[in-house]
Amino acid sequence: MSLTKLCVALVIFLLPINLAYAAEEEFYRGKTIHLIVGTGAGGGFDAYSRTLARHMSKYIPGNPVIVVDNMPGAGFLRSVQHLYKVAKPDGLTIGNWIGTLVMAQLIGRKGVDFDARKFEYIGSPVQNHDLCVMTKGSGITSVDKWMASKTPVKLGATPPGATTYDTPAVLKEALGLPTQIVAGYTTTRESRLAAESGEVAGLCGWSWASVKSTWPKGLETGEAVVVLQNTPKAHPELANVPLAISLAKTGEARKLIQAGIHDVSRMTYIYSFPPGTPKSRVQVLRRAFMETMKDPPFLAEADKAKLDLEPIGGEALEKVVKEFFDVEDSIVKKFAKILQ
Repeated sequence: MSLTKLCVALVIFLLPINLAYAAEEEFYRGKTIHLIVGTGAGGGFDAYSRTLARHMSKYIPGNPVIVVDNMPGAGFLRSVQHLYKVAKPDGLTIGNWIGTLVMAQLIGRKGVDFDARKFEYIGSPVQNHDLCVMTKGSGITSVDKWMASKTPVKLGATPPGATTYDTPAVLKEALGLPTQIVAGYTTTRESRLAAESGEVAGLCGWSWASVKSTWPKGLETGEAVVVLQNTPKAHPELANVPLAISLAKTGEARKLIQAGIHDVSRMTYIYSFPPGTPKSRVQVLRRAFMETMKDPPFLAEADKAKLDLEPIGGEALEKVVKEFFDVEDSIVKKFAKILQ
């Protein structure tokens, strides 16, 4: 092919892309994107979203303003129902919600009447490195002490559908850990404060990134102690903390931890549009999201806030969600029993 023909072919190929970009630039110019976080201020989800909102606009054509709105309630369910049923699918509303609600749909949890496979996924900034963290004052400073406890160890949690509830419920069933889940809190921050005051011993289902960014003093003083990692492999900073999967004694226990914690952790920090959002805007935001993940000022702020980054693009996240519905029926029934 001659150079002239190659150039013409390239122009023909790029023309629709450039026209689509120009159309979205015109749409987004002067607009405001509302980023709805399904939990209160002060937690890990809020920290990621506010950091993202300060930097992503530069990568969206038209440079719209991004405003973070907190909509806590029912373990993220309130915000997701709003995203699914109320928010206009016009590209101006993004939801930041939690992957345990995909599990909630799978097991038919009451009140979950959306289809997670229909959302338009933008991406996730990190794969959740799930932990159990206790206070030194509780006396539960290792998983061995937890297992040996004569009374159930109280763990602070938000309602079913959040990792702080679902993770300890799975661990209790899979490993036989003596556990009492106290699910009266609305945020991880409230649960952490309850742990600091002695109301509960600690929390499970809390990410290492979130712990580092919201409880640094506790880690520095030794008052906050990581006793268990609920992940396939140890975090480099927690090499001596045992893995939950290594304590599983049966095939069923391993499957419960794999699907109920490991797989869910891959889709914990979800960012998505409502179903029906124009595909061109979905692609624009997917691209902007991943560009932000490489942005030097964003990376510097994330590092300062101790926010771990291991981003997943929108296409990959969409695939993870859809494949989750292939979990075998016997395990789904088990989850339905322990997580309802």
